[in-house]
Amino acid sequence: MLTSIRPDRDAVALAVSGLLGGLLLWRLGLHTQGGHSLLAPWATLVPLTAMGAAELLRRTAPRTALTIGTLALVADQFTWGNLATVLMFTDVMYAAVLYGTPAAARRLPPATLLITVASTIGFLAWFRKPEALLIGLVIGLVSFIPALTGVSVRSHRTAADNARLAAAQTARLAEMDRTQAVVAERARMARELHDMVANHLSAVAIHSTAALSIDDPDTSRNALKVIRENSVEGLAEMRRLIGLLREGGEDETPVAAPTLDAVDALVEQANVNGATGGLVCALEDTRAPGAGALPTPVELAAYRIVQESLTNALKHAAPGPVTVRLGRTGELLTVEVTSVFGSRTGPTAPGSGAGLVGMRERVALLGGTISARAEPEGDGTKIWRVRAELPVTERTMRE
Repeated sequence: MLTSIRPDRDAVALAVSGLLGGLLLWRLGLHTQGGHSLLAPWATLVPLTAMGAAELLRRTAPRTALTIGTLALVADQFTWGNLATVLMFTDVMYAAVLYGTPAAARRLPPATLLITVASTIGFLAWFRKPEALLIGLVIGLVSFIPALTGVSVRSHRTAADNARLAAAQTARLAEMDRTQAVVAERARMARELHDMVANHLSAVAIHSTAALSIDDPDTSRNALKVIRENSVEGLAEMRRLIGLLREGGEDETPVAAPTLDAVDALVEQANVNGATGGLVCALEDTRAPGAGALPTPVELAAYRIVQESLTNALKHAAPGPVTVRLGRTGELLTVEVTSVFGSRTGPTAPGSGAGLVGMRERVALLGGTISARAEPEGDGTKIWRVRAELPVTERTMRE
């Protein structure tokens, strides 16, 4: 408790300077009451000392300081009077409004104004002389004017604090937006990198394993041919991604994102890559001819879903048909890829599940739905079905 009311340096400086100034005025015999008091001259030092004590509490306990200061000012009127006491009271009033509670800051200015007006009217009615107006003026100068100044300074400080708080909040929001944008961009880059490279690297892994495990020149030659084709295409895809990420110079030309028109080439390449594993890939496009191009985000998402589904089939599917179906009903594009679900005897490539996560993220960004699960067939076999429904709406186009 003692620490909480410890005066600061400014309060100590004001109190000491006020007391020394008051002592100097008292020693020189300069009084505000003209020596008409019935008390001894030294009595003037009592309210002066009390006002100095109030100055020490001006910031840590402004309400207590104002109470002590008011009593000291009233007591000073019954002594010979000291100008330093009056001047210190104006500072105590100012500090009570500036450092006091919001309620005190609201109430003190109108209260001091009412006291000034009432005192002026009262003294004017009592003395019945125009000089009584000067008394009201002095009361206003030592009470209302300091309170009004305190309100003005406090309002400016509050506005400055609010501005600093708003600036800090804006900076925090900007940092949050930047962090979210970085996270979203990293997720997008991860999806693009995985979808571009995983298909080619899976084919390279499977055919290199076949070339190493089967001691046959024709098999090794065919495997090396597939490995070379996928390596070249994978490098081309990587260069395309790097071109998209690089800031680029004036001689750089933007590379178009893949669309559904390239799905047939994707299926054909999957046929070549999956031949050693007994996979036969086919495309069934039931969309109406001349339906028009889809929004770029939808085209890219559909292409990547087909690409990743074919990559998963190359890694895990049992020998048999792999069918890619494309359809459109109204404002809904359907992408479906089915393959035989089961174990395989040939070489396989490991998977991490990142492909399914990437597909779900792409579909979620467009507001669509996707499912990937094993389903039984009538002949007792199971198929792995990936089915995505992507909305083609004005909202999607704007995004």
